[in-house]
Order: sequence, then structure tokens, then C-alpha cells
Amino acid sequence: MRPCKIPPIVSLPTLILLLMNSTSAVAFQAVDEFEKEPILYSTSTPGNRVEELKAAIESGQRTLQKTPEFGYLPDLLKALEVPVESQTLVFSKTSLQMRRISPRTPRAIYFNDDVYVGFCQSGDVLEISAVDPKLGTVFYAIDQHSPDQPIIQRQTESCLVCHSSSRMEGVPGHIIRSLYVDAGGQPLLSAGSRTVDHTTPVKDRWGGWYVTGTHGAQKHLGNLVIRGRDVEEPVDNSEGQNVTDLKFRINPDRYLSAHSDIVALMVLEHQALVHNRLTKASFETRQALAYDELMRKMLDKPEGELLESTVRRIQSVSERLVEALLFVNEAKLTEPLKGTSGYAEQFATQGPKDDQGRSLRDLDMSTRMLKYPCSYLIYSEAFEQLPTASKDCVLQKLWDVLSGTDLSEKYSHLSQDDRRAIREILLQTKSDLPDYWKI
Repeated sequence: MRPCKIPPIVSLPTLILLLMNSTSAVAFQAVDEFEKEPILYSTSTPGNRVEELKAAIESGQRTLQKTPEFGYLPDLLKALEVPVESQTLVFSKTSLQMRRISPRTPRAIYFNDDVYVGFCQSGDVLEISAVDPKLGTVFYAIDQHSPDQPIIQRQTESCLVCHSSSRMEGVPGHIIRSLYVDAGGQPLLSAGSRTVDHTTPVKDRWGGWYVTGTHGAQKHLGNLVIRGRDVEEPVDNSEGQNVTDLKFRINPDRYLSAHSDIVALMVLEHQALVHNRLTKASFETRQALAYDELMRKMLDKPEGELLESTVRRIQSVSERLVEALLFVNEAKLTEPLKGTSGYAEQFATQGPKDDQGRSLRDLDMSTRMLKYPCSYLIYSEAFEQLPTASKDCVLQKLWDVLSGTDLSEKYSHLSQDDRRAIREILLQTKSDLPDYWKI
């Protein structure tokens, strides 16, 4: 096993260990640490897809057409290459424009690999979040009432109240929740709430969401409205299963799609987790290196040496990213899932293929999400621009697992064939792999 390409380690004397437990070290780990050097989240200039569109609009090179029913939404999705088929519908009052949200008027979410767009009927704004390689998730809004031209405004404080908690790794990110909801859309928090990602069993997913698609005898909490304020267990959600048509629940003409696709929901939950882990790996590594430099100067140590704590910190956050990329603890599907919007077909056409026609976007949806369980987000800019120390660790760990050097229980869900296939696909489709991958 090759070690991560991290510079040699220098041990800390007792005095410095005490310093690390001082007020400065505690502050370094605070939730809002990303507002300080080296991140400077709110004051740094973003560099992402939405920012590029914003600049183009402000310079007059681009504009967005407005429609009476949907405002700027259709043209915005087109400009950001976000497929309409990705539409998912959430009817819990758990977001910014909660007064617009109810089981009859759910909020629509559209997404691709690096952008998320939220739309409410008669909403004041379109909500946008972009995955930024340096700043993690960056939030924007477009005023739907703007008469002349769209104005894309960055949002910080109002969004970070909900979007930077421990549920999102303590960084600006995304959260998918499943909870019981009453007829007015109010979440029944006394009955519990669950953060959802690809590790969540299907039976616990999609409370407060509409779900279109088939899934056999597997149960879920989607399409369920609780009458009253009390949740009586076991909850009967038989009418919410294997729903393929929402016309008796919503007016589909008020949305760009009539669907809230089950496959789109699965993909959304997976990539929200990976995006949060990518941000965490980037922030934590940069913060660790900045703190390390400060301590090195105090110790009068030469350049190129890292503290033991720094190395451990980078390795830990990098391995957590690898776990997300390789679907560690992914919840098993017991029967096939099939969507209704055509999203699965659209999703599978994206991304590179190897000479056998294999892709990391090939869906399984019978026992697991992907046929080859390694996230397609490994091709994303957020991954490409990880700090070198973290990226080297991630690629080394991936190689150890995929080559069979690491056969730990954590990765036992990957068969020998899985590891070989993923390795072969990456070798042909990802050009920046280290030389040891090619041996």
C-alpha cells in the first residue's frame, strides 16, 4: 500500500499539544469557521456555472425569457442544462418560501450534476444552488417579478441558517429530509425527522415528497398526508405505493412535468451526500494546512513537513469522501425501481464511456442504484479541484480498494468483478490518474 502523497510528518511537543487545546483551536473547529481564512465563504468571489450565467446576463451577452406561468424557470433550466425530467416535488413546508408550499402546491426541484433549482407556484423567487469547487454550495435567487431582465443575486446569511448544520457536515451544503406532513404541509416534527441519502432504507425515504414510479412490494413514506396532528403507528400508506400519476393530488399543468420521478429522487439523495463530502474534504484540508503552517512557523520547522494531527485530519476527511463515492453502507433494493419521467434514460446518456460501452452512469435500480458503484461525481470540477493533499489521498484509497489491496469489511459490498470493472472504466475515462493506477 502506498502512503498518501503528504509531506513528512513532524511530531508536536507537549507545549504545542496544549496550545492545540486552547481557545484558538476550539474556534478553528466552530461551525462558522468557513467564514475565516483560508475559506472566506461569504466574501470570496465564486467560480461556478451560475456565476458564469450571472456575468453573461449583467454584460448583456445573455438574457432569460420570461413566461406568464413559470417566470424565468424554463429558460433558466435551458441555460444551465438542467433536464426537466429531473423534477421532484416536495410538499413539506421546510424551505424558504414555505407559505407557497402545500400538498396541493408542492415545491419543484430540478437538478444536474452541479446545479439545483427550486420553483414554487406564484413564488417570489427562483432558488438556485451551485456546486462551487472552492466554496462548496453557493446560493442564489432570481426575482420572479423583475420586469426588465433577470437579476441573479447571491444569498448567504438567510440560506446558511439551514444549510450549514452538522447534517451537512458543518459546511454550506444540501439536506434531503423525510418526515410526516399534515394536510397543510406542516411537518409533524414530534413524529421524528430523518436526513436521507443513499444509505437510508427505502421504507424511511420520501416522507413529505411525491413519488412517481414503481417499486414492487417495497414500502416508502412518499405521497402520504397525515390527517390531523397525531401520527399513529403503523402508518397505512398503501395508497402512496407504486403511484404513476399525480393528477388527483396536484394540478400537473402548473409544473413543467407531471412527475416526481423515483429514480431522480434516488440520484438526488446520492449526489447531495457526495457534494457535501467534497466540500468537507476541500474545506477541512485547506483549514488543516493553514493551521499547520501557523504551527510550523511557531516551531520554526522547515517547509514540507506536516504535523501528525494534520495528516490524520486530511486522511480522515478523504476516506469519508471515498466511502460516499463507493456507496459504503448503501441501502439494498429488494425489487426493481422504475421511474415515469424518462429521467433514467436521460441520466444514463451523460458522461464518458469506456471501449466496452460501460459508464459510471449505468443504472442498476434492481439491487442498488448504479451498476458499477462508484459515483459519477468523480468527474466533477469539485473533485478535480480538491486540494492536492486530499485528492492524492482519495485516489490512493480508491486504488487500494479497487485493486484489492484493501479488503476491509467496509468495502465488502464490492465484488471482485465490481472492483475490476470500476478500475477499468476509470483508467479509460479519467485522464489525470496517478501513474501507479496504470501498472
